[in-house]
Amino acid sequence: MLDSLIHTNALLTRIATNPQYELQIIYTQINRDAQNRPTFTPHTYHLNPRQYFNPASLVKLPVAILALEKLNNLNKPGVTRRTIMATGTAYRCQTPVPFAAPADSDRTATVGNYIKRMLLVSDNFAYNRLYEFLGQRPLNARLAQLGYPNARITRRFAPCDTTANRHTNPISFHTPQGNTIYREPAKFNPVPYTSPLGRVLQGRAHQAGGRIIPEPYDFTTANHLPLADITTLLQSILFPTSVPATQRPNLTSSDYSFLRYYLHATPHQSGFSSYATAQYFDAYKKYLYYGRSPDIPHQSALRIYNIVGMSHGYLADVAYFADSLHRSEFMLSAILYVNKDGIINDGAYEYDSIGLPFLAQLGHQIQQFEAQRPRHYRPNLTEILATERIR
Repeated sequence: MLDSLIHTNALLTRIATNPQYELQIIYTQINRDAQNRPTFTPHTYHLNPRQYFNPASLVKLPVAILALEKLNNLNKPGVTRRTIMATGTAYRCQTPVPFAAPADSDRTATVGNYIKRMLLVSDNFAYNRLYEFLGQRPLNARLAQLGYPNARITRRFAPCDTTANRHTNPISFHTPQGNTIYREPAKFNPVPYTSPLGRVLQGRAHQAGGRIIPEPYDFTTANHLPLADITTLLQSILFPTSVPATQRPNLTSSDYSFLRYYLHATPHQSGFSSYATAQYFDAYKKYLYYGRSPDIPHQSALRIYNIVGMSHGYLADVAYFADSLHRSEFMLSAILYVNKDGIINDGAYEYDSIGLPFLAQLGHQIQQFEAQRPRHYRPNLTEILATERIR
């Protein structure tokens, strides 16, 4: 089915049939029964868990989820996603975030504000702070417990070496008056992680220190997140009962609502004051369907809950579509590699000319099909569309 949908569009066919783009797609049909209960039927195109891709900012979703879960597991009175968080330093390549009030500002350092920044505009600084809050070993151990043993989240988005990324900062939480509520020391992962795929070398050359090195780039100790895993993680947040209980993190109903809102909200919709500028347009991180074009008006009847990645020539979007106009819904995940010259880190990638137009066309193709697809029962989307802004 997915093959036939792709091959009715010339642009999609040209990319999909060229192995240089390393395309992987998961298209999940959702069908409801008379009680509005969903079932999920995935269709895949060239899905290959043995084919490495750099997940880039896709890792921000599991980090956001597990940061909220950690707050719940700490069970410390006064420590919530709205509590002021300070970050210290204890090793090289660490940066501090000292205590600063007030707690109610969008700019205040809190777990909740870091998650908003990650989900709204894919903020790397915010990701680093929550990676450090979790710690490399606990973060990956918990992902394995949740059913993702091949996931590896091992790096900050900063020029830190492998050893420095194994060291994470001391963290503390404070009242608005500056009193310490909770403190935990710096953490160290004594056993380094490597890729479950073995040694991973990509490209014909890479750039480092301002010069081209004629050797492949080594991703062996880099972040690794299979497309099926991040798809299931998104599904587990939107439809918790659709995954086994062992794959559900310890989140409250408020946590789920919070994540759902910021997964779909655009920077301008969010009410987040820092993102009220033209720089952060509505399609800023909605690659599937909008292709990150600032000139395309946002479709109010189409809500997209998603997480994206863009780095090293890899371009990804993992999304759930809810269309209130046509009463349709589906999930769509895609990753492709757009690096014609084969040089990693030179910044010369075909994101705008090939990758983003492809993802936009793919989203349109599936959305148009889903709008007309026969169903026994059209979904009642009232519950999932009812989310309001949550602090």
